[in-house]
Amino acid sequence: MAQVCLDGENLRLEELWQISKNQAQITLDEKALQRVDAARQVVEKAVAEEKIIYGVTTGFGKLSNVHISGEHTSQLQLNLLRSHACGVGPKVSTQISRAIMVLKLNNLLRGFSGVRRELIFHLQELLNRGVHPLIPSKGSVGASGDLAPLAHMSLVLIGEGMAEYRGQQLKGDEALEAAGLKPMTLASKEGLSLINGTQYMTASLALSVYRAANFVKTADIIASMTIDGMKGTPVAFEPQIHEIRNQEGQKRSAGNILALMAGSEIRQSHLECKKVQDAYAIRCIPQVHGASRDAISYVHSIVSRELNAVTDNPLVFVEDDEIISGGNFHGAPVAMAADFLAIAVAELAGISERRIAMMMDSTYSELPDFLSPKPGLNSGLMIAHVTSAALTSQNKILCHPASVDSIPTSANKEDYVSMGANAVNKIWEVLENTERVLAIEAICAGQTIDLRAPLQPGKGVAIAHGLLRHKIPFLDHDRNLSGDLENAYHLVRDFAFPENVEKRIKLR
Repeated sequence: MAQVCLDGENLRLEELWQISKNQAQITLDEKALQRVDAARQVVEKAVAEEKIIYGVTTGFGKLSNVHISGEHTSQLQLNLLRSHACGVGPKVSTQISRAIMVLKLNNLLRGFSGVRRELIFHLQELLNRGVHPLIPSKGSVGASGDLAPLAHMSLVLIGEGMAEYRGQQLKGDEALEAAGLKPMTLASKEGLSLINGTQYMTASLALSVYRAANFVKTADIIASMTIDGMKGTPVAFEPQIHEIRNQEGQKRSAGNILALMAGSEIRQSHLECKKVQDAYAIRCIPQVHGASRDAISYVHSIVSRELNAVTDNPLVFVEDDEIISGGNFHGAPVAMAADFLAIAVAELAGISERRIAMMMDSTYSELPDFLSPKPGLNSGLMIAHVTSAALTSQNKILCHPASVDSIPTSANKEDYVSMGANAVNKIWEVLENTERVLAIEAICAGQTIDLRAPLQPGKGVAIAHGLLRHKIPFLDHDRNLSGDLENAYHLVRDFAFPENVEKRIKLR
């Protein structure tokens, strides 16, 4: 099994995916562990000297004015986890649960949190042995960190809460025992370091943008199938048009479409037609797909920095021998990026639905209504389009930005929050809706190409069409389409789909 070495500073999105999705094993960098040791010494010295340190020798939030004596610091951390585990709603997936733990571990390895090596090793063992905390998806406002979800994650370390182990849902202590581990006892500051941070929202956003970066290329492929099947002109994708706009994503999408449509017999058949230009849903694909592509790249850059960010509080600065309170736990950078990603992804569904609608109408397609060889007796793909319209409309609701909202909490001590958790929770639904809309477009586009036979599509389009037909047969008469829609959805989600096309057609 593959291994990834964590050092707190160089984790990449691809590695997070490998650990969370493919359960790659984790090793730890020794220099990072030495930083952890040095920061721990500063904390222990401060506790011994009975210094006033937020969350270490004081209560939390508004209770920060309550002094906690040294003999109660461990109980304080235990109480913190128990009291903050107030998450509700559906549990996150195993993949997100693992990603949250990875990011928390990587954060602690930076050496600004003041935890012990024992805590680091315990988190590592949970991941490597496949003990996955059951983390509710609702309850964080994304400031002071993702307190509730991270508390649920952390309870498993001490043998409380709930976890999944080898397909079974177990109590925390039972899961640890099954994996050959024992509960740990928290020391001063460790509970606070576990729950302060943006790891819940960052994990979800990171995995979302990784998926989005894959299917924006898939969107170009499926759109090319539609253009060819609808006898669209590739003239609008010529490079000189896009060079003078000077938007990188737009240039890449236009180049992809030209490459995919190259050699099309369908195109050759209508070179002399009277139609001067296509509707925007075809003609402006590079401008829309390209804008989404650039937005996804921007979110990728925000996430890539946040993977290795220090978002704990208070922070331990070894060289200055100081422990300083700040606000790095605030999720504003992640929340705004998450809202932007949702919009970028929803745009791909919106323009896809318009192309599906065009294919349903014989006025545009010059093919049978609803792409049925025998319309009337058969309804063809009529209701598949209705499904795409429903999903596209739902995306519009979900794309209302969460990050513009704030509700003061903790008796107004935490008075301006990011709502980053709400922002990332919406993304998964927008992603799935968009992938399903693209899947419906792929089915419809494949039907148009078959109805143009014996004319052959472009070489890249033909490859994509062949991959589609391997999963879904031509619709010659009405049948229950639910299985086809599900198969097409999994095809669109599969990272291998664009990879298989790229084996013969170079894409950007």
